[in-house]
Amino acid sequence: MKENTEEKNVEIGNVITKTEVFVKENQKKIIIVILAIVAIIGGYVALQSLYFEPREQQAAEEMFAAENWFKQDSLQLALDGNAKYMGFVDIIDQYGSTKSGRLAKYYAGIASLKLGKYQDAIDYLKSYNGKDTFTKVLAVIATGDAEYEQGNVKEAISLYEKAARMEDNYVTTPFALFKAGFAYQTEGNYAKAAELYREIKQNYPQSTEYRNIDKYISFAEQSAK
Repeated sequence: MKENTEEKNVEIGNVITKTEVFVKENQKKIIIVILAIVAIIGGYVALQSLYFEPREQQAAEEMFAAENWFKQDSLQLALDGNAKYMGFVDIIDQYGSTKSGRLAKYYAGIASLKLGKYQDAIDYLKSYNGKDTFTKVLAVIATGDAEYEQGNVKEAISLYEKAARMEDNYVTTPFALFKAGFAYQTEGNYAKAAELYREIKQNYPQSTEYRNIDKYISFAEQSAK
């Protein structure tokens, strides 16, 4: 046992000696690497405080006016802005990588949809990559609306069904299911429409869509015969 302990101590001593030799021989290189790491960290911190954070603040200030116009249904003004404040389009161009810039894509998509600019709506909404799941689901539904308005019913159905499965809740899920069911109905696929309407009735009694769902189920089932 004593011999084993002595052998281990010798091995540890050898490792320490080798490490000391390595450090001594490569001292300059090690110092350079450490200084480089410190410089990178310092540069990142400086970039955050001197560039990214001010840009986030500037974008948020510009968004304030555009969001107010949006809420007032001054949609074209919200998109284009005026001489004093930017609209969503310019915010996207200049601050697209910021949180406000990303959100501006969602707002621009919804505004374009309401103005009947369906392809613009699709482009903006598909480029939206915000982290808020609820808004992401609404963006997919709105993209489906734009496709539907352009006569691309199958694409709209695909988007509605995707939105319905992205997050299960009493707001967006039955909303998306109803839109998918109605789109199936306009295509003459009443059996599938009835199936989705029944899913709303069975699983989402607290939803707005539930209130009148029986008449849609009845119509779809009768039409499917």
